[in-house]
Amino acid sequence: MPGFTHLHAASGYSLRYGASHPERLAARAAERGMDALALTDRNTLAGAVRFAKACAREGIRPLFGVELAVAETQRPGRDASGVRRAPVRGGAFVDESSPRVTFLAREGALGWASLCRLVSAAHTAEGEPLLSRAALPAEGLTVLLGPASDVGRALAAGRPDRAARLLAPWRELFGEDLRLEAVWHGREGTGPGSLRLAARTVGFAAEQRVRPVLSNDVRYADPGAGPVADVLDAARRLVPVDARGELDSGERWLKDAGAMRQAAERVVEAAGYRRDTAHRLLEQTRDTAAACRVDPEDDLGMGSVRFPEPHLVGAAGRTAQRALASRAAAGMLLRGYDRGPGARGYWERMHHELDIIAHHGFASYFLTVAQVVDDIRGLGIRVAARGSGAGSLINHLLGIAHADPLAHDLLMERFLSTRRFVLPDIDIDVESARRLEAYRAILARFGAERVATVAMPETYRVRHAIRDVGAALSLDPADIDRIAKAFPHIRARDARSAMRELPELRPLAEEMRQQGGRRRLWELVEALDALPRGVAMHPCGVLLSDASLHARTPVVPTSGEQLPMSQFDKEDVEDLGLLKLDVLGVRMQSAMAHAVAEVERASGERVDLDAVPEGDPLTYRLIRSTETLGCFQIESPGQRDLVGRLQPADFQDLVVDISLFRPGPVAADMVRPFIEARHGRAPVRYPHPDLEEPLRETYGVVVFHEQIIRIVDIMTGCGRGEADRVRRGLSDPESQGRIRVWFAQHATGRGYDAATVARTWEIIEAFGSYGFCKAHAVAFAVPTYQSAWLKAHHPAAFYAGLLTHDPGMYPKRLLLADARRRGVPVLPLDVNRSAVAHRIELVSEEGRFEERAAGRRAAPRWGIRLALGDVHGIGEAEAARIERAQPYSSLLDFWERGRPGKPVAQRLAQVGALDAFGANRRDLQLHLSELHRGARGSYGEQLPLAGGRGTAPAGLPDLGDAERLSAELGVLGMDASRHLMGDHTEFLTELGVRSARRLRAARHGETVLVAGAKAATQTPPIRSGKRVIFTTLDDGTGLVDLAFFDDAHAACAHTVFHSWLLLVRGVVQRRGPRSLSVVGEAAWNLADLSELRATGGLDAVARRLAAEPPGPGPAGSRPAGPGADRARPGAAGPGADRTAMERAATDRAATGAGAATAGSGDSDAGDSDAGDGGAGDGRAGDGATGDGEARGSKTGGSETGGSETGGIEVGDGEVGNGEVEDGQVGADGTGGRRIRMSTGYEMHPWADLRPAGEGNGPPRKLWHQSPGSAG
Repeated sequence: MPGFTHLHAASGYSLRYGASHPERLAARAAERGMDALALTDRNTLAGAVRFAKACAREGIRPLFGVELAVAETQRPGRDASGVRRAPVRGGAFVDESSPRVTFLAREGALGWASLCRLVSAAHTAEGEPLLSRAALPAEGLTVLLGPASDVGRALAAGRPDRAARLLAPWRELFGEDLRLEAVWHGREGTGPGSLRLAARTVGFAAEQRVRPVLSNDVRYADPGAGPVADVLDAARRLVPVDARGELDSGERWLKDAGAMRQAAERVVEAAGYRRDTAHRLLEQTRDTAAACRVDPEDDLGMGSVRFPEPHLVGAAGRTAQRALASRAAAGMLLRGYDRGPGARGYWERMHHELDIIAHHGFASYFLTVAQVVDDIRGLGIRVAARGSGAGSLINHLLGIAHADPLAHDLLMERFLSTRRFVLPDIDIDVESARRLEAYRAILARFGAERVATVAMPETYRVRHAIRDVGAALSLDPADIDRIAKAFPHIRARDARSAMRELPELRPLAEEMRQQGGRRRLWELVEALDALPRGVAMHPCGVLLSDASLHARTPVVPTSGEQLPMSQFDKEDVEDLGLLKLDVLGVRMQSAMAHAVAEVERASGERVDLDAVPEGDPLTYRLIRSTETLGCFQIESPGQRDLVGRLQPADFQDLVVDISLFRPGPVAADMVRPFIEARHGRAPVRYPHPDLEEPLRETYGVVVFHEQIIRIVDIMTGCGRGEADRVRRGLSDPESQGRIRVWFAQHATGRGYDAATVARTWEIIEAFGSYGFCKAHAVAFAVPTYQSAWLKAHHPAAFYAGLLTHDPGMYPKRLLLADARRRGVPVLPLDVNRSAVAHRIELVSEEGRFEERAAGRRAAPRWGIRLALGDVHGIGEAEAARIERAQPYSSLLDFWERGRPGKPVAQRLAQVGALDAFGANRRDLQLHLSELHRGARGSYGEQLPLAGGRGTAPAGLPDLGDAERLSAELGVLGMDASRHLMGDHTEFLTELGVRSARRLRAARHGETVLVAGAKAATQTPPIRSGKRVIFTTLDDGTGLVDLAFFDDAHAACAHTVFHSWLLLVRGVVQRRGPRSLSVVGEAAWNLADLSELRATGGLDAVARRLAAEPPGPGPAGSRPAGPGADRARPGAAGPGADRTAMERAATDRAATGAGAATAGSGDSDAGDSDAGDGGAGDGRAGDGATGDGEARGSKTGGSETGGSETGGIEVGDGEVGNGEVEDGQVGADGTGGRRIRMSTGYEMHPWADLRPAGEGNGPPRKLWHQSPGSAG
């Protein structure tokens, strides 16, 4: 029996409609003997590229189409848009959805371009996508009018006469390319999917002489997925699943040829024809499929790149290559590289790179990027290149990259060579606050017909899945919220595994068991895994093309800024050959720009960060002190530990530090040998004298990709281009064997002995596939040094920038505490002095006491004035209006001219921003309530008109200290006036808790009690493959970095994740004079203990601490009571608890006392909560969705914050580049499972997760939760 071709099938890219991934549909089609399959998603072509690739793998032919809502012809009772209106006052109609029509591409590139044009046209108006009749006809398309079309609806209503009238314009537009689509899902009645409507369609087609086709209007790949479709319908319609309503028939799966033949026989028989005439219906379906031919490679343009026309990038009247050479030579003269002893090297390198670029024909690409950078810089926006592109001299000469690649010994071949045939990435960083300005500059330069941003599908993860399934099943909203928030940010498919294996979820698992397991809930949650649930604008991807862009991709407006956006994501556009430029909004760049602007505004001093002196002693003293909170790349616990051990003295040290903090050096155990050799505690060794030159700068330890390239080139003579190709091949286990043989043969042939070859190969094999690109490290080291310089020389302005743009991994309250510790005054919120953003103010001309005592010239002392923009609930326009109308003479003046909303005004009063008006804060809130009600005469002279100064008291008691602190935390998210741990000082002293300041004197191996407010929590992957919880506490005197290993999770994990104030017992670990952390063994909620102290006294607290540690799992191993570390001096000396110490030494070495997080690099392109707005409704948004969930399809490899984990793909039910291995049941409850990545790096299945809790979306963030990194 010949195979059947489904002409109408939706995937998960039909948001909250399709229930299967395109890959699953293609796989099932191949399994069921089909030779072709159409993908016709609703309103989008977003799944087309993945579908085409999947079909190529499965050996079937892809057909491309789309299902669109089409505006009806105008009828009485409707406006021009076809929307039904209520005819009388008080009347109400439920608006009918617009009829839907399926379009299939038929004539190659022409048909594909028409699909793109129609999808773009359907998204031009506000609201749901709707195609105007004016956009038709479209060439190269076949049209299917099915049950949801206007014709199908007329037939369902028993109106063949009306159906004939509606068919006429379609026949006129599409003629022989028009089809009537019959669908049978076994439903009763005459509606969609019923046998009677299918039979009417076939009979009507015969009467009208229009060819009928048979389809199953597929929504899912396999039988049994109807309940999943019901949940998606409920989520889309915002109503619960109602068994009395219309549920999915369960028949809309990808049926095989036999099932579809049976359907055809039933339909034609019901239409009054003999059963054996069913073959005609099937033949016409097959012929329609055969005519719809689009070749993905030739017609979609996959694999071919098109650049903007030469005249747009300064190459009018000459070739792009000649224009590039001219600009490069001008750059040589401008930078002075054409003269001096090194001029010849620069000229040779320039011509070498130009030859490589000419070999590939990429000159237009470089000119395009240079034009973009010039335009952005012309707006006064900070811009810099990142990645391997910083290793190109041409990029440097064009002004794209900041660092001189020859001065830093960078290689062009790591970026591009004659042996590398793909378009290289040139990523550029801009100020995040002005990222959209940069986008508009690109649009203005190249035009909307050549520019589009990139889409970012937001997929179902466990929290969103629980919320949608729970709502669909009519569960209690409070229960849904509580269950969802209990989970860390993991895949939906892992929900039940997580409840079994994660200690912090065991109470929830027990609750579910007592409720019968709620099996249906969890089955549906896991079934939603990775299905797209919305679309947002990618935070950095920008497409540039020639004027044919709109014929290659559908372009739709984003919901917020109305920027043009391709429907394809970043992987798809690369497969399509579209030129993608990553313009990353980096919050640190905005923070530094704000700091520089504040220095100039307040003091008149102009600071050029790109010209700050190199080797500044004060800057490196700050870095070596590890007081680097807020500094780019070096603020995380792990980086502070590594900086303390490495003790950077120059820029090269910063480059090495950034490179060492990666999974490659960690997995290869290169950090310790480097530190030992750098400080002279171990000899420097080279595998062979010939390798001294490439390895000298890193003391014989391989750190950079470029070093691997040089080693392979030196020992084999293959050339650097081929050596980079070899380096890339090391990431493929199947290629390593061949490369090893090749390397041995060539190295031996050049005279190297077998022992040297073997020893060198071990280094290459262990590290080459996942080292770090030196050019990237150099690009990162520039803002690292600049941010540290600002902190050292302009601390108040530096903190003002950080607080305004929030670039790092820590919450604002911790930055404020750090500012206080460093002597920067924090000035309170004041409606007469505060601006929208944080500002600096002159506090004293006399400088700090320490400066005067040391006899140094006293510099002016600057403080930070808190910002109006930090007030909870205040809008940008409202804050700006208050700032513009300053100053205010009275409360009434403020109310009338500032025009704040009542909630904002009351919050301002709570935190003291209105204190200047005289009354206490409760009185002010009362007066504001009266003003809001308009009863201004109630207090007579108590509310003076503008011009008076005071506001008379109403006699209410003022807020107490605790109330004021609570108000600050609630309104500002910061303890602005004093540190919140001050309220617990007496209690902590009674317990014998070590402060962070006193902890510096603790001995290695000593058991201590520490306490503080949780500032950051991470569970990064580490070298041992285990799951470790890293937590940072802030106690007002400094930070305490803690690590909880897997054997402590049962007792501690729930408390650590779900408490803010913590008391922790642990063991001190030291690995250097500035390396200090605590290995946690037990944890308690400090707020609970404080309450117990108030009700039961200190003895009750002592009993609680001496009992088993709190938590759902087994008890800890060591009791502790008040003053435990004082009561048992010497109980945990250097020889105590060797197991904990050895474990800590191993795993802390793997992570550097913590790990860099996505936040520590602060790019908007990270894998957590970057973006500018929500897009959970399926519309294109300008940023990330809510609920704090990671959205994308990858949990690693972020170049932003040093969180390269090796790249774990999260696709359709599999762990992309890695595999899950079974092992023995481990103490962690995972059964010993580990994820093995392509690099050989193993990871605990629950590592690299964002922990459970409220999420970390702005603005109410009191502590940070992050996936961490493979530091």
